[in-house]
Amino acid sequence: MKPQTRKKIAALGAGLATSLAATLAHAAAAPSVIKIGTLYASSGPFAVASQGQFEGLKYWADAVNKDGGVFVKAFDKKIPVKIVAYDDQSSTSTATTLYNQLISQDKVDVLVADFGSVLTSVAVPLAAEHHMLLIDPTGSGANFFTKKTDYLADVSIPSSTVWPVPLATYLLQQKIKRVAIIYDANDFDASQAGTLKDVLAKGGVTPVYYHGVPTTESNYTILLHTIAATNPDAVLEFGYAPNDIAFLKALSQSGLHFPMTFTIFPGQLLQLLTKNVGTKGLAYTYTYPTPPLVKYDKVTYGMNTAQFVAAFTAAEKKAPNFLDCSGYNTGLIVQHMLDSAPKFTQLDFHQALMDMSGKTTTLLGPFKINENGAQLGQPFPVAQLVPQGDGLKVEVVYPQDKATGKAIYPAPKQ
Repeated sequence: MKPQTRKKIAALGAGLATSLAATLAHAAAAPSVIKIGTLYASSGPFAVASQGQFEGLKYWADAVNKDGGVFVKAFDKKIPVKIVAYDDQSSTSTATTLYNQLISQDKVDVLVADFGSVLTSVAVPLAAEHHMLLIDPTGSGANFFTKKTDYLADVSIPSSTVWPVPLATYLLQQKIKRVAIIYDANDFDASQAGTLKDVLAKGGVTPVYYHGVPTTESNYTILLHTIAATNPDAVLEFGYAPNDIAFLKALSQSGLHFPMTFTIFPGQLLQLLTKNVGTKGLAYTYTYPTPPLVKYDKVTYGMNTAQFVAAFTAAEKKAPNFLDCSGYNTGLIVQHMLDSAPKFTQLDFHQALMDMSGKTTTLLGPFKINENGAQLGQPFPVAQLVPQGDGLKVEVVYPQDKATGKAIYPAPKQ
């Protein structure tokens, strides 16, 4: 045998040995389950939204486990997922303790935040401190995304600073100049109010009323009369679902009427808002419509919006709301992250998300994050809730390429 041939055989043998060693190492290191740690709220002001998000995540986990689990590229095999979840009861102090428990005691592989900016706020610094990537479904507060990080990714909702840009543009196009803004003094709502004010200012419009209230605000009667005294053409209230309910109920009972009224959560939790405010109280008001009220047909990963609605409804015996969609979408993003990351490390997980950014579309629309972790895809249009029979029709009025109808302005008195 020629020396060159012997060298080739030796090299081939060494390569096979290395490959076999790597395979065995992977097999030995592969966990029996992928532990996904998260929190939910069974009570308190965030309970309804939180439980919807949690239900969507659990639905995803059940679906992938029926198929043998998620494919994990780092181990070249499918591995079942296990949701490790605790109840934070809508309390940030309880959430802090429980996020710590998930990281330090349960040693979860993937950390997922609870619903919204308030309950996510305490997880952001904890995750960074422990060098743990925080998968953030719906915490969109602007102060989370002020610097470059490897440990935060907003996956199922845009950063709140970009939410009101289409709304502000719509107001300017409609030449609505007397704008009243009332907002909760938390980062989620205040950052929206600030962005709206800034965009309007660039168009030459200064709000006739601009006022922050506590997130716990429930009595809007005096505030509404103060707003009415400014004679606004549009009244925009930025709050969480309990605030929207209290605001709209107070407006309905006050005898006041505004040409345009906008609130956030009818577009996310329409059934809840209709139950508490009534069809009449919501008629002709405006909101940000979210999936499944708006649908994405062309996706690159997972089911499209209509397919998910059908599958979720069949499995859960109820139609999904936006938070169900966001929870499921969170699972999808985690799934794609795991089937893309070459190594099973938090930094590789983050890089996989960055590589997916701008190339992935799911049931919630385009997935696009920046180096600060902010979600820039999944934009929200503007819609009006128009009476139809005994219910309400969601009529998208802006932008034009997504519009399904024209706004009725000023809103008719009910």
